Amino acid sequence: MTVDGGAGARSGALGSGGGLGVAPERLTDEDLLRELRRLHDTRHETLRHGSDDALDAHTVRLADLESEYLRRRPQREIDPGRLREGARDRE
Repeated sequence: MTVDGGAGARSGALGSGGGLGVAPERLTDEDLLRELRRLHDTRHETLRHGSDDALDAHTVRLADLESEYLRRRPQREIDPGRLREGARDRE
C-alpha cells in the first residue's frame, strides 16, 4: 500500500478519468470538506469489503485530502475534550 503519494498514487480508480479525482489543492473549501466527509463515511465499508486496490486508492486519496485540509488550516480549532487532559476530566 502506498500512502506517500508515490508511484501509482494518482493512477487509482476513484476518479472517472482514471485518477483519484481532482487534485486536493484545486478543490474549493466546500468541495474539500464534502470529499473528506464522503471518504470518511465510506472508509469502513472499503476496509471491510473493498479490494486491495480500492483500499489503497481510498487510503491515498484520504491522506491527500486530509493533508490539504491541514495545510489550509494550520490553526484549526481543537476541541479540548479531544485532548488527553480533556478525556481524563471526563473520567
